[in-house]
Amino acid sequence: MAKKKLKQFITEKKGLHLRNKHRNRYDFPALIQSCPELAQHVFVNPYNDQTVNFADPNAVRALNKALLMHFYKVSYWEIPEKYLCPPIPSRADYVHYLADLLAESNDGQIPTGEKIKVLDIGVGANCVYPLIGHAEYGWHFVGSDIDSESLNAAQQIISENGFSNAIQVRFQVSPDAIFSGIIQPEEQFDLVVCNPPFHSSLAELEAATYRKWSNLSQEQQLKTPKPVLNFGGKNSEICCEGGESAFIRKMITQSADIPTKCRWYSALVSQKTTLPDVYQAIKNVEALEVRTIDMSQGQKVSRVVAWRFRP
Repeated sequence: MAKKKLKQFITEKKGLHLRNKHRNRYDFPALIQSCPELAQHVFVNPYNDQTVNFADPNAVRALNKALLMHFYKVSYWEIPEKYLCPPIPSRADYVHYLADLLAESNDGQIPTGEKIKVLDIGVGANCVYPLIGHAEYGWHFVGSDIDSESLNAAQQIISENGFSNAIQVRFQVSPDAIFSGIIQPEEQFDLVVCNPPFHSSLAELEAATYRKWSNLSQEQQLKTPKPVLNFGGKNSEICCEGGESAFIRKMITQSADIPTKCRWYSALVSQKTTLPDVYQAIKNVEALEVRTIDMSQGQKVSRVVAWRFRP
């Protein structure tokens, strides 16, 4: 009886956005058909369901690749070892909620096509936000990063999939700059998205990783005897001085220098304790409006904070 209830409970991920293509349980046979390399990571759990070991970075990478290939018209997706491999369902949620934000000022209709320009701060080697946003809504993207190897990997993904007309990547020369040197004088954007570095140090990251490992089932712990960061990530992708609070506050301050360059600035906020600092920073720059969008996937709860300076 308990097994039956469990299956009914996880049939649909109700925390995800209504347009999110990952609300239902993963169809592993279909995903394997789209990406055969996923098959080696799929096994049957004690509830007689197919799954993967989410503590295994290789399994997570293969699953993400399969999801991108199956749902988002991606034929090629390879990222270097140890680079960030973010969960696709939650990243899709971010895109869909910002689409709703744009719809509010467009008679309730989500604007689509190349006329919508989006800037992805810290696009990473994975290039996930541009891939999802372009596939779902036809938006055009510019992605920036301070890591040249990340940009090389992202550019290869773009080129191999024939997305060069829709997605560009640009190198940020100054690690302290967010927008300067990236946004060109004549450019205007509708959205800025950002997945900021969450942790202030490697020690903090290791502690968080150990907590996640401790929450795994005994079976999964045996398969992954040492705590590992299942979604990977280079230091610049997941750590910065002051953590996500410092990064987002810097982003807010610098956005005030270019208030008319974008309709909505936004950032993913992983930790609820970060919110007071973020709200205070937005108040300090006298933004016209601020929105907080709550998102959840299973036990993971996060939110997007968006702000704008013009109506």
